Amino acid sequence: MGKEAIVIGSGIAGIASAIRLSLKGYQVSVFEANTYPGGKLTTIQLGNYRFDAGPSLFTLPYLVDELFELAGKNPRDYFNYQQLEMLCHYFYEDGTVLHTPADQEKLLEEVSKKLEIDSAPLKEYLDHSSYIFERTRHSFLEKSLHKFNTYISLDILKTVSSMPKLHLFDTMHAVNEKSLNHPKLVQLFDRFATYNGSNPYKAPGVLNSIPHLEFGIGSYFPKEGMHHILKACLKLAEELGVRFHFNERVEKIRISGKKAAGIETGKRFYPAELVISNCDVKQSYNELISDQKTPKKTMEQEPSSSALIFYWGIGKSFPQLDVHNILFSGDYEKEFKSIFEENTVSSDPTVYIHISSKLVPNDAPEGKENWFVMINVPSNQGQDWEELRPKIRKQVIEKINRLLKTDIESLIEEEDYLDPLRISERTNSFAGALYGASSNDRMAAFFRHPNFSKINGLYFAGGSVHPGGGIPLCLLSAKITTELIPNA
Repeated sequence: MGKEAIVIGSGIAGIASAIRLSLKGYQVSVFEANTYPGGKLTTIQLGNYRFDAGPSLFTLPYLVDELFELAGKNPRDYFNYQQLEMLCHYFYEDGTVLHTPADQEKLLEEVSKKLEIDSAPLKEYLDHSSYIFERTRHSFLEKSLHKFNTYISLDILKTVSSMPKLHLFDTMHAVNEKSLNHPKLVQLFDRFATYNGSNPYKAPGVLNSIPHLEFGIGSYFPKEGMHHILKACLKLAEELGVRFHFNERVEKIRISGKKAAGIETGKRFYPAELVISNCDVKQSYNELISDQKTPKKTMEQEPSSSALIFYWGIGKSFPQLDVHNILFSGDYEKEFKSIFEENTVSSDPTVYIHISSKLVPNDAPEGKENWFVMINVPSNQGQDWEELRPKIRKQVIEKINRLLKTDIESLIEEEDYLDPLRISERTNSFAGALYGASSNDRMAAFFRHPNFSKINGLYFAGGSVHPGGGIPLCLLSAKITTELIPNA
């Protein structure tokens, strides 16, 4: 029997951490407050419609495959996915519809034709996005920013030598406005700040590496929907002997002599050699180790944005829509000002529509579609969401009707929603923030909590700590965290 390790929370980073710890020789137990695994990566069934409840974009699939390969398994025996030929359909208020195919030559042709501009600046922009990503990935995404040996590596020397080209002191929007030759393209690439819940008018230009994930490496989709990522990893973890305790909330991490000694639940105390918290880091300090000194900079960081999501079973098929669709706001700057400065929602929000039934027919009845309709909103700061939600719903429906020339209300057969309050309640995310802290500061990455703590044997993994939120970064977080831990 190996040493006991405990993971708190069964989000994708928690399960990935459990897999990696098991392969290091630990006896691993995962404790989950909910009756189901997944955190934000769960599923919802409404009548004959199935929805992925949270993340809908899948990039860097090798990070999932890697878990199975480490265990000596063939990933394709557990998990299959396809690369999307079409990344997204973008709808603008003036009637312009811009399709973004994965094939870059076709993309440049589309932009040149629809916007009547030279596509060369876009090609240069995408090449530079690739450059930023390759210059920063090894030092900023794949290693701890809080360990000395990170800063004496060859990777960091390459990063430092490239700093003038990384736009650390410009905002994403300023870089986009300078680099791109059409306001619609500027808005399109400003949108990538929302991938980590940030404001493009404040987030550093180095985050313009994010578009490369889609436009350079590619966007993918699991054959059975996003929830299949979780199901496959859960199956692997169980095969490796990981024990799952569902419906058993951890009440406290017990600390003995500056060392993690185990956890306490409503049932009993469970001893362990080490503990990894996959909970939101602020909630971990507030609830699980409230008797320990809190890291001031982490606790004071601005929360990322949250989301208001409507799950609609739509009694019709819309051929003009694809798997991923964006209906843009007419005033993007006003929208982000509303979210991050006024703590409310613009009267004209950008609307994202994800339709998994385009690729997974069983997710909706024949001739119908499952719409995941999301709007970026502020984290919960005491707003009256019961009052806001119906107002936003009305605005969203009006926008959809206007841009798609339809009457969507009459087609809604099933409905549910997720707002910051429900997100906080169901995933224990601080203030319902989707990605922990925002990146609305050029030093935000360094203020994000490290994957280790000053308490021996206590670690953190997930979207609220380094390197950030979203499935790929959560998987990298699990990798960074477990690589800090010696074999059992």
